[in-house]
Amino acid sequence: MSKILNAIFLIYFITHIPATMLLDSQAILPSSYYPQAVKDAIQYHIKEFKDPLMNNPPFWFKSFIVVECLFQLPYFFVATYAFMTGIKKAKWIRIPTIIYAAHVSTTVIPIIAHVALTDFSNASFGPKTDRERYTLIAIYMPYLLIPIMLLFYMIGLQFDEPKSKSKQQ
Repeated sequence: MSKILNAIFLIYFITHIPATMLLDSQAILPSSYYPQAVKDAIQYHIKEFKDPLMNNPPFWFKSFIVVECLFQLPYFFVATYAFMTGIKKAKWIRIPTIIYAAHVSTTVIPIIAHVALTDFSNASFGPKTDRERYTLIAIYMPYLLIPIMLLFYMIGLQFDEPKSKSKQQ
């Protein structure tokens, strides 16, 4: 089970690097920074999934993206290295990962709550049907569930401690 979780976490971090750099960051940086194909990809997401947060990002959402770009993005590289090396060899990643996972979990909850609870029926943009709303929630849900899994995995992780000489005798 541990190898499967490690693979899931590794894939999560590896894929999160381009997602942050090319997609999420478009909520806060000028469009002139991106090639047309990347701008088209985010426009496809916005139109196909009726994502009001990426269409017209509110200030609170932009603040989450700033933190993602400044703090989480560098962590993704470090975490990728640690999970590629193996957690048993990279014990130092435990505390940063607990901090990351707790932080991300608490930022994705308001995003999902906004999509789930906001009345978009009279809004100019957003999910209008339950199916559209559930689809958009499903897109954001892995960014809640995987960090929660990661948090509990790291909290419960036990490293073999070397036996002291007094216990060996």
